[in-house]
Amino acid sequence: MERDVSAEQSHGSRQQAESFGVDAERYDRTRPGYPDALVTAIVAASPGPEVLDVGCGTGIASRQFQAAGCTVLGVEPDHRMAAWARQRGLDVEVAKFETWNPAGRQFDAIIAGTAWHWVDPVGGAAKAAHVLRSGRRLAPFHHVFQLPPAVAAASVEVYQRVLPDSPMTAAQATTDALQAYQPLFAKIAEGIRKVGPFSDPQQWRFDWERIYTREEWLDQLPTLGSLTQLPPEQQSQILEGVGDAIDAIGGSFTMKYTTVAITATRTLA
Repeated sequence: MERDVSAEQSHGSRQQAESFGVDAERYDRTRPGYPDALVTAIVAASPGPEVLDVGCGTGIASRQFQAAGCTVLGVEPDHRMAAWARQRGLDVEVAKFETWNPAGRQFDAIIAGTAWHWVDPVGGAAKAAHVLRSGRRLAPFHHVFQLPPAVAAASVEVYQRVLPDSPMTAAQATTDALQAYQPLFAKIAEGIRKVGPFSDPQQWRFDWERIYTREEWLDQLPTLGSLTQLPPEQQSQILEGVGDAIDAIGGSFTMKYTTVAITATRTLA
């Protein structure tokens, strides 16, 4: 299984965290959006339209919340990603969330689409408590995806061949992806609990599927954290090996996704 983030990664991995802007256009074009049911649930549970999108990237989640009637401000540490989001009509301020200056502004919801793992879990929750109005919602969410066994096994094999020091192992080909992400979700929830002025965090789960052609998956693959910093030659070898595996199963596959939100309500101070 190829993961975009693991539970072992931390908010301190800034080099990787800020590597996604190397090809912002590809990132925006290939990365999947979020389930409409997730957006609807967060909007319905947020008594107000003002949304702050932490680590907004190119604005994939932000645009979905704008389409749902929200006013969205993005905070993004990578100026390249922020520039792309602005081109798509999003208001973005370039900063790390923990050190970002809200200048007295407050919001009705704070979201983070597959980005909260790059935020200090306690410092981020503390900043969220500061800028959320009482009764409003913090809702970072992450995609969890499970490759078909044949593609997962081939991915592990090619990673181990091209990158002998890669942490990917054969066991990951059969690991339950959602279970593997639970330590990350627990870390996010614990950070919220430590801050204090929040309801007990809940986990909202949304299951869905997407069919990828060989070309579509290989187009997205270089945007994942394990490949963004690789030299072109090594990237090409990995793409070739994964592409051969997809060809062997007919040229396309169905990806199983689960999108999980860790969410809590800002209580009275």
